[in-house]
Amino acid sequence: MTPPQLPDSRFDSGPRAPVESGMPRHVAIIMDGNNRWAKARGLSGIRGHRAGVEAVRAVIRRAAERGIETLTLFAFSSENWKRPKAEVSALMELFLMALKREVRKLNDNGIRLTIIGDRTAFSSSIQNHIARAEALTRDNTRMHLVVAANYGGRWDIASAARRLAERVAAGEMDAEDIDEQAIDRMVCLPDDAPVDLCIRTSGEKRISNFLLWQMTYAELYFTPTLWPDFGKAAFDQALDDFRHRQRRFGMTDEQVEAHRNA
Repeated sequence: MTPPQLPDSRFDSGPRAPVESGMPRHVAIIMDGNNRWAKARGLSGIRGHRAGVEAVRAVIRRAAERGIETLTLFAFSSENWKRPKAEVSALMELFLMALKREVRKLNDNGIRLTIIGDRTAFSSSIQNHIARAEALTRDNTRMHLVVAANYGGRWDIASAARRLAERVAAGEMDAEDIDEQAIDRMVCLPDDAPVDLCIRTSGEKRISNFLLWQMTYAELYFTPTLWPDFGKAAFDQALDDFRHRQRRFGMTDEQVEAHRNA
């Protein structure tokens, strides 16, 4: 987990930057490699997570500069509770510290913050600070920053299915009304564009139960760079790679070209 370290007061707080041609609207990042970065330097794991904070700051700033509409960061998965208790405790302290110290800066820079995931496992203090942060930044429109904490893609889909089942049981809808659009409205981030680009650092090549529904047609970008070393230049390289890909969405090359020229 890398708690969100938000832009400092020197960050340009102007309106949303124009979206560049061929740019992704929604970028999701699996921030991986903090522990390996620290181990290679003879440091503790928590030092690696603290170093990862600087990468978060740089990527948030750059995403806003490039006109990204939604940036979703995978900070803590539902599986991460299996890590050593001391590490999990330190991560929760970092998360709470970020919520206490950084959210006002985020708000000053016009960025909306949303936390997705099962909040019930967090302390009451963390839950309260999440609610305050979301309320404070609710009306901001420059960029939507989403932090996935205690999140799992299967949990997301199962939660959506349960809510739909409850509506059927209550007579608010029929089972026949449950389709892809109905599920879209129930999973996390129903009002955001689907993920266009998913980046994973540290050389691992899997999506690890992240945004399973929302990444149906996402382009995947894997880099060996460890998260604390992933900065502005690395993020730009991922965006450039995306711009050179042809997204077919089930169509042939000829159909894609015809659609582009229409």
